[in-house]
This record gives sequence, structure tokens and C-alpha cells, in this order.
Amino acid sequence: MLSPTATQHKQTGGVSFPDVGWKARRTEVHMERIICDVAIIGAGTAGLTAERAASGEGATTCLIEAGPGGTTCARVGCMPSKLLISAADAAHAAAGAATFGVHPENVRIDGRQVMARVREHRDRFVDGVFRGIEKYPPTHFLKGHARFLDETTLMVGDATRVEARAIVLAVGSRPSVPEPLSHLGSRLLTSETVFELEDLPRSVAVIGAGPLGLELAQALHRLGVRTTLLDRGERLGGLTDETVNDVAKAVFAEELDLHLGAEVGANIVGEEVRVTWEGAGAGEGMFERVLVAAGRRPALEDLDLDKAGLRLDQHGSPVFDPRTLRCGDSAVYIAGDANHDRPLLHEAALEGKIAGRNAARHPASEPGDRPVALSIVFTDPQIASVGGLPDAADRASGSIDFTDQGRAKVMAANRGMLRLYGSRATGTLEGAEMACPAGEHFAHLIAWAVETRIPP
Repeated sequence: MLSPTATQHKQTGGVSFPDVGWKARRTEVHMERIICDVAIIGAGTAGLTAERAASGEGATTCLIEAGPGGTTCARVGCMPSKLLISAADAAHAAAGAATFGVHPENVRIDGRQVMARVREHRDRFVDGVFRGIEKYPPTHFLKGHARFLDETTLMVGDATRVEARAIVLAVGSRPSVPEPLSHLGSRLLTSETVFELEDLPRSVAVIGAGPLGLELAQALHRLGVRTTLLDRGERLGGLTDETVNDVAKAVFAEELDLHLGAEVGANIVGEEVRVTWEGAGAGEGMFERVLVAAGRRPALEDLDLDKAGLRLDQHGSPVFDPRTLRCGDSAVYIAGDANHDRPLLHEAALEGKIAGRNAARHPASEPGDRPVALSIVFTDPQIASVGGLPDAADRASGSIDFTDQGRAKVMAANRGMLRLYGSRATGTLEGAEMACPAGEHFAHLIAWAVETRIPP
């Protein structure tokens, strides 16, 4: 049976799950009760990896997806955002080529063409995920909303009961929209719906200077959109080092209309949104759109977690062991963005492997090997964090200023800073933070050095 492409099933707010094919399969199965070793809720990166890991242990599995499917990375995360950033990089390179004595003529940004390419390739990535899911036997994949009946029993939709020895929660996350901005209706964009735009807006206020907000704000600015970036906090791109953060603020403020420490309000005026901000520098502006990139929250609503008997934290999320990913002493494991521990693609894949393996071996859960923490923000300059920060009494640190660095000058990218942290007691490198050119390459090398415990 051929699956319709992701593009054919596109709806407002993202790519939809291919309903027609799965409804046909569901009709053929007529199944009301499924018994398996491991049930996995969520067919994203963590869920798919968990299913493969559990199957590899010899467990029978049932993968459950409520839709829209396609993984967060391919549908609304890494892939479409990098497509937009790549277009922005091309525009920025053309605009700055005169620095090198190169003078491109008649450079024009076609917003419709930019967004069409983003959606075209995004849909292709998503369709690849759908084709992979179609290989699952009908009895191993269910489409529908799952909710707990008890610790090891799920109801999927209204008619299918799934009984398992262990369950993996891999439900992913959703954009978080602050209540003061929720009334903006169609003028409000999230980090998901922004990729559905047919054309680039003339102006946008981006709320949130974390990794995704900073990436999108710079990309939109470089594509000719009048952009203002606001955040109630004082940090950019998830940086924690005060010195690196101060350097980053100075660098990005040269390019972006940046307002940190700002309390934001908004109201609709005609066809636009009037955005006001108060704080260190009060102001206001009129914008065609408001893009909220103020983080994501685990998609744990409507799962009836209370019936699973799980202990929940103050945010309503299950308390779990980050080494085994087991929720207390239960038969439930949680992986990927659903646990909000390290909400990154490579971490979701690793956590899925650990959770799936332990669920298959339940109750014999074992700690999984976790690599050194590594996160990269694909801005210019790139922001990256590696490893951890030793206690102040044990900490040794050093920094590199790229203002006068030779290779950076050659590239006309001489700005930013990198700071390294080591342990005085062990003489080993422990971590780093940076906002510098080609930061992703430094970050990977430093992560390898930290993980292999190479002395400086």
C-alpha cells in the first residue's frame, strides 16, 4: 500500500499524519485487545529508537502515535529551521561579499521561494519517516491517543486496549505560549507554525532569546524581515557563563534590535500587533506577526498519568532516574523531550535506546552510558556548551578572544569568545562555553577531549 506524501496531508500548523493509509490498516485489523512486552507512546526520534532497542532485546512491541507524526526534528525542529538558516546564510554572504572585493549585482530575496523550499524539503524529510513507519506490521503500530488505565494498561482511542509489561513515554513536546500573548490569533506564530508561512512577513517581534528564538530572529533579519528580539531574561542561546554571555550580547546587538530584561505586552491594532516592552529600555513597535519561541513543554496532557500511579513533580511531569529513565519503581520509562532533561535530537535518540532496552528487560533496569553534554545553536557566531562547570574552588579557566584571531580575520568573522573549564584536582578538561565562529567544530573536539579525559 502506497502512502500519500507528507505534502498531500499538509494542514495549518504543520504536516499531518497520513490518516488514509493508517485508517485502512486499522479497519483490516479489527483489534480490541493487544498484549505485548513493551508499549511505546510516541513515534518520534525517542519512540522509534526505543522500539528498535526493545525489539533488539527480543521483546514484542506496540508503537502508538496520536499524530501528526514525522518526528519533531524533521517536521518542526532541526530540519526546517536549518533550511531557513541556510537561506539566510546565503543572503548574508551576498550582502557581505563586498568586504572581499566581490560585488554581486541585483541580489533579491524572494520570500515565497525561500518558504517554498523550506516546506518542500521539510515534507520530504517527514515523508521518509512515514515510509519507515509503514514497514511496521499492523499489529505493532496503532494510530490514536493513548491514556493510562493503570500502570501497565493503556486505552488507545475508544476501542483498543493495550496491555504491556512495561511502557515507554516518548510523547515529545509542544510550544509554550505565554498567556498574555495567547489572544493574538492568526497573528501569532510559534516555532512550529512559522514554517507554514507562504511568504516572509514584513516585520516580526520574536519573543524568546533561547536557542530557537535566537536562530529564527537572526535568520529572519538576514532575509530582510524587520525583526525585534525580546526576552525577559538576560541570557542568549542558553549561555550560563557571564563573560561569554556579555560578549554574545554585544555581538548580536550590533546586528539585531535586541531587548533583554524586557516584560512584553501585546494587543491587536488593525492588521498589526502593537508590542510594548518595559525594563532596562522601554519601547514599543508595530509588527505584522509575533513569533513566540519561549521554550517547549512536555506533551503530557490527557495521558491520565494519575492512573499510572506515578509520582509527579511541581510541573506535573513524572519523576524519573536520568540514568535508567525509569519513573520511580514503576514499569514506566520516559525518554526524549517528554522528560525535558536534555531536549536535543541526539539525546532523544540515546534516551530512546536506554529506555527501550530497560523496558524490554524490566524490572532489571541498568544505567545507560551518557556522553558529555553537548548543545549547539546555529547562529552566527555559533553558540555552544560542552560538559559541565566544576565547583568554583576546583575550577581553572581560560579564554580565547576571537577579535584578533588570525583565521577569524581571514574569514571577516573575528568576533566572539570561547572559555574552557578544567579541574585543578584532576588536571582534566571539564567543559566549555562559546559564542564564536565555527563553534560547532570546536564544540565537538572539546566534547571528545572531555569524554576521553585527555589532560590539557
